[in-house]
Parts: sequence; structure tokens; C-alpha cells
Amino acid sequence: MSVSQDASGAGLIALLASGGSLLLALNAGRKRRLLDDTPVSKALGVFVGEVEVEGVCVRRDPFTSYLAEKPCVVYRWSVEEHWRRARQETYTDDKGRTRTRTVIDTGSDTVASGGETGGFYIQDDTGYVWVNPEGADLDTLTMFDRDVDRDDPLYYDKGPDDAVEGSTGERSFTERGLVIGTPLFVRGRASERPDIVAAQIKHEDKADMFIITPRKAEDISEGKATAFVLWHIVGAACAVGFGAVLTAGGRPDIAPVGLFIGLGLYLIAASAGWVWMVFNSITGLRNRVRQASSLIDIQLKRRADLIPPLVACVQGFRAHEASVQMLVAALRAQAAGPRPFALAPMLVAVAEQYPELKGQQAFAELSKNLVETEDRIALARAYHNNIATFYNTRLERVPDRYVADIVKMNPEPLFQAEGFERQTQKIAF
Repeated sequence: MSVSQDASGAGLIALLASGGSLLLALNAGRKRRLLDDTPVSKALGVFVGEVEVEGVCVRRDPFTSYLAEKPCVVYRWSVEEHWRRARQETYTDDKGRTRTRTVIDTGSDTVASGGETGGFYIQDDTGYVWVNPEGADLDTLTMFDRDVDRDDPLYYDKGPDDAVEGSTGERSFTERGLVIGTPLFVRGRASERPDIVAAQIKHEDKADMFIITPRKAEDISEGKATAFVLWHIVGAACAVGFGAVLTAGGRPDIAPVGLFIGLGLYLIAASAGWVWMVFNSITGLRNRVRQASSLIDIQLKRRADLIPPLVACVQGFRAHEASVQMLVAALRAQAAGPRPFALAPMLVAVAEQYPELKGQQAFAELSKNLVETEDRIALARAYHNNIATFYNTRLERVPDRYVADIVKMNPEPLFQAEGFERQTQKIAF
């Protein structure tokens, strides 16, 4: 292969590496903006769409971890056995003679592993949200980590009886997971559960991110920002290498020009990619503001459809129990008369017609639904105003505002109640 062909191959590799680094940098920047532009929702206020939730993980039937024996929502464990093995190696000495020598290799093999994973709830002060961790970027914490030898009971109690070749008699027991009650940050896409009327967060192909981690959202955002910068540095370096290869066959005095050519091409591509990323980010944020506005209308419609029938039902129970109480009072008065045994048929009729008085329970259920409905509306309004504020801030922040001005994006107003269905429901008995 000629020198020219080698240079062409190296230039192509440098170009592809630069382009790939640029895409990775833009992807990290896009995800950072998504994290920064999504307000944290309360569990009761989790609706359909991209959401972020903070709370503790709980499960009705928690798993018991294998090594730490703690109640968990997810755990993975492994046992590694260390070994030392000798092998013969053939080599040529400095006098050209073929010789052999003994080489000692060390390492470890996984001799046992396992774990359990299942859905769990994220709980905060307003309620619960079901989370299915399958397909998520799941971060776990170290629950158990010990190195033991054969004299330790753990060696065989939790590990296999067989030994690997060349075993040193030492094993490492490691377990990672999430203990019940661990504070978590969950970022994903919420949808309606198929079994009950409630929200769930699970993997969906159209979701931008699905993260379950005990880290804070700010830490994840800073990690994405660091990745954004580092990938740009790698991309610029590869672009400079491409420029150097591009002018390698020219005169030596113009060789440095190739470095600036490569860097200039990368800066142009990075600028175009940044504009594309910012435009898509602001557009997605605007659409989420509009979705948040529609969620308020959905909750208001739910109130308009739910509360009047509940009120009518409670009013029916109220009238029913009032008539029962009047009848009981009349019977009690007659029972004081000379022939109380004549009331027996009437008492049987009352018992058959009104076996249970439910007015108190119905009022309690109505009160619970009223409070939950108003809380849902308040959370929907707060979410809309928060994300609208993030959007409006993006439109005013430099340099995002210049991209927004090009495509004529306008600020979104904060929520203001108006219209008949937005009136508070009047309840009277």
C-alpha cells in the first residue's frame, strides 16, 4: 500500500471520528437541556408526557437481597474467585536463541451471580407512581463488598463448592441494588396504566431519556455538560488531524494551514449543529408547554364530569338516611305504646330495605375526591407555569434568543382561569 493511500485512510478515520464526536457532544448537550428544562413533578401531578419525579422507592413485596439480606426493589450480586496460573512462554533472547520461561498470570472468574428486578413505586408527600425499570439507565448503590478466604464461613455459604483452576482460595463477594426507602430521581415518559386509572413510568421508544438514579438531577446535568465539552475537544482534535492529513502532501511551509482548515471546518459544523440542537430543544419545550396547558383542561373537565354525579349520589344517601331516621323515630315512639309486638313486621321491612346506612362513608368519599381533584388541578397549573417559565427564560437567554428570533417564537402566557368550566364547582345540600 502506498503512502498516499495510508494518508487517505488516516484522513478518513480522522474525519469520521470528528463527526462522531460532534454528534455525541450535541446529544449530551440536548440531554442536558432536557434535564434543565423539565420541572420536577409531584407524584399526584404526574400526567402523560416527559416527567421528572423525586421520591423514595417502595414495593409491597420487596425482594430480599442474597448477600446483604436487605429488602430491595432491585439487586444484583456476583462472586469472583481469584486465581494464579503458570504457563510456559517461548521467546528469543538478545543472541537470537529460542528459550522458554515460566510466566505467572493472575486474574479472577465469576463463579456465581444472580439478582432480581421488578416494578416499584416512587413515593413522595402526595402519593405514588409506578415505575417499571426495564430498559432504563439504572444506577444502583453498593450494598455488600467483601474479600474473604476459605476460612471465612461466607466463602462456601454464599459461594459454590467447586474451585477454579489455580484458585488462590480468595473470593470477592459484591452486591449492588436499591434498598427500600432509597431516595431516587426518575426521568422518563409517563403514560396511563392499563390495569387502573393511574400513571406509570416505563421504557418507551419515543422517550428522550429514561433514567433511574440515586443521584441528584443537578449532578446528572453537570455530567452531561462535562461530556458536551470533552466530546467537542475530541472532535476538534480529530478535525485538526484531518486538516493535517489533508495538506500532508503539499509543501512543508503550508502544512500548518491544514490545521486551521480542519479546525475551521469543525467550528462551522459545530455551530450549525448547535443551532439545530437549540431550535429542536426550544420547539420541544414549546410543545410541552402546550401539552401542559391541555392537561389543565383535562383535569378541569374531570372535575366537571366527576363532582356533580358524586354530589347527586351523596344527596340521595342524605335523603335516604333522613327518611330512615324519621321512620326509626316514629317506631321508637310507637314502641312505648301498649302493643309493641305489632311493630315487628315494620321493623323487618326496614331492616330488609335499609340494611346499612352509608351517609357518613359517602360524605367522606366525596370529601376525599374533592380534595384530590383540586390538588390535581393545582399541580397541573403549577407544572404548566413552571415549564412555561423555563420556556420563556430560554427565549430571553443569550444566545438562545437569537435562534428564537429567527423562527419568530413568542413567550407563552402563564395560566389564568377563565371560562365556565374553569369555575369552582358549587356544592350545596
